[in-house]
Amino acid sequence: MEPRRLTLNDLDACTKLAEDRQWPPERHKWTLLFEVGEVYGVDAADGDGLAATNVLTRYGDDHAVVSMVLTASRYGRQGLARGLMEHVLDQASGRVVSLHATENGRPLYERLGFRTVGRVAKHTGVFKGRPSDRTRPATVEDLDAVLALDAEVFGTDRSPLLRRMFSFGERVRVAEGGFGHCWRNDGNVVIGPVVTQDERTARALIGDLALDVGGEVRLDLDLAKESLVGWAGEHGIGDPWPVSLMVRDGELPGDRTRQFLPFMQALG
Repeated sequence: MEPRRLTLNDLDACTKLAEDRQWPPERHKWTLLFEVGEVYGVDAADGDGLAATNVLTRYGDDHAVVSMVLTASRYGRQGLARGLMEHVLDQASGRVVSLHATENGRPLYERLGFRTVGRVAKHTGVFKGRPSDRTRPATVEDLDAVLALDAEVFGTDRSPLLRRMFSFGERVRVAEGGFGHCWRNDGNVVIGPVVTQDERTARALIGDLALDVGGEVRLDLDLAKESLVGWAGEHGIGDPWPVSLMVRDGELPGDRTRQFLPFMQALG
């Protein structure tokens, strides 16, 4: 079973594979990944859809993120995940590669040379609070400043992704020295990225975005940012589900102390 580059024509097969592994279908997220990343898969030998997938998203010349690493339950433990990972690592062309790993996946990634550099946990809930009066809706005129700040903090150019925020997402807000975005996934709204100069501004952006959209929101919080995690819990966002942030072939670029939420765990 040889890897191939997938296209949007394979979207239904991708969502079917996700549901086979008890993941949500996330069609909106998959569609974005097809636009900004390289989606790879292995066709099932029995002719029923896909046996495995993953996605490589490149940023500039020095960083790439791997995501959506899935293997059909009937093809588990046959080496497909490892073979497809080796394929995309070859495609990464010497870049520093990062990913988020569950406990089940972490041993495989360690064998492939990844190391854990942090812990991130999904937190969900309905935000309880009041508007900050410190943020405002973003306009296209804010985009240049947003891209410049993100490149400084993230450490490489991800403008092809961020230029899609206004069409992909629900809201984009800005504040002095920062910006935030949120997008609707299956069953909730994911807040991120949130990039700011300080935590106080990050809290304002997160709270205002959550109040804008209402209902359940999701925050993928860096567990090292203990005060932000505590603040989220005090405002109704809890029930954490942790994963490991792992890196291969170097260090994460940029200044991650000022990235308070990722775009999504799949994209950094």
